[in-house]
Amino acid sequence: MDVIYVIDILGTFAFAISGALVASKKEFDLFGVIILAFVTAVGGGMLRDILINSHPINWIGDLNYIYTILTAVVCTFLFKSKIAPLRKTFFLFDTIGISVFTLLGLQKGLSLNLPAIVAIIMGMVSAVFGGVIRDVLSREVPLIFKKEIYASACLTGGLIYLLMKQIGVNENVNFIISAIVIITIRTVSVIYKLQLPKIKDDIFTRNQ
Repeated sequence: MDVIYVIDILGTFAFAISGALVASKKEFDLFGVIILAFVTAVGGGMLRDILINSHPINWIGDLNYIYTILTAVVCTFLFKSKIAPLRKTFFLFDTIGISVFTLLGLQKGLSLNLPAIVAIIMGMVSAVFGGVIRDVLSREVPLIFKKEIYASACLTGGLIYLLMKQIGVNENVNFIISAIVIITIRTVSVIYKLQLPKIKDDIFTRNQ
């Protein structure tokens, strides 16, 4: 089995666990937990496929995604008290997952001859918009809009991938380096609590 595919499945599992834990915290019923786990895990890829009119939709074309999500929901119900403290472990899976989702989404966009900038955006959508949908459904301000360098890491990694592709770097080497860039930016930003600038003052109010 392809290593990238295995990482993709592990990332899907981590995302689904994240959605299930949020749903549990919000006291959703079983159906609500499944829905939130589902949209967190595959919502970004599904939105990407809809936007670029790619069929079959990611999870429809590969039922392993559904099985993975259902497994994550069952694990959450059975082992919630043991899973919740493992945030660092799932942060690692989540971070690896977004790097892989970004690059797979970018590659898919390029395979459909989308402009490079659009392909990068589709990679970012693949990685982060499942979390956005999760937060909207659970009535939270999406994480990427208020703190942590998340989507920006995906965009940077996607740009690195395109630049190395232009100069002829081996595809597998390119994928690994670009993924490491995303993982590194994301991890460093969390460890050192780095954030993008916020608009508080403009040039007219800054000195008042």
